[in-house]
Amino acid sequence: MRFLNILLLFVVLNVFSQEKLPVVKQDSLFTAVDSLYREDQFYFGITINLLQKKPPGLVQNGLSTSLNFGFLRDMPINKNRTWAIAAGLGLSYNKYHQNMKVTKTAGVVNYEIVDGASYSRNKMEQLFLDVPLEIRWRNSTFESHQFWRIYTGFKIRYLLYNKTKYVGDTDVTITNNADFNKLQYGPYLSFGYNTWNFYGFYGMNPIFKSAKIDGKAIDMRTLNLGLMFYIL
Repeated sequence: MRFLNILLLFVVLNVFSQEKLPVVKQDSLFTAVDSLYREDQFYFGITINLLQKKPPGLVQNGLSTSLNFGFLRDMPINKNRTWAIAAGLGLSYNKYHQNMKVTKTAGVVNYEIVDGASYSRNKMEQLFLDVPLEIRWRNSTFESHQFWRIYTGFKIRYLLYNKTKYVGDTDVTITNNADFNKLQYGPYLSFGYNTWNFYGFYGMNPIFKSAKIDGKAIDMRTLNLGLMFYIL
């Protein structure tokens, strides 16, 4: 009987000693996570679109806006994880209200500047697949995600869909106009604190690749200025 009591005591002590092991593992796991955190993020942005290098007589009217969203994979490059590079994938939708009338006759697309009083609506729309690559600085920690950030990078955009619509003396809608540049690219900058971040993108190459007004190439670029929001 005494032998059984001693054996039972040994088993109980052995069980308790084994139950302590996961705590050590959990602590070590927590330490690993704490030192290896990333700022992987979904992003959402809204901007105002300002056309640059416009042909003579072209003006924007109404509110020209852009929406963009996607995901960025964070890859820290220093021990404190305050510097990183990030690559991502996203979509962006651009809309421009302006006074350039786009028509199509016998398969040929024509462009002309018209008086704003001659139409009720005239817009240009584009949908892009975005591939951003950026370098990041932030003073974030594992415990807090309220921090200052400066992200700057380069974005390549592939045109998935485009449409121009004119509503006036005639109604004209043209989709997938081949005169648009399929690839657009340019630098961007995002900076701010916590939720609120200012954002800017400049298109380095023209919106159109072969469109002309009165025999002169349309060399318009885009400048997008607005806000960017990051969601962990």
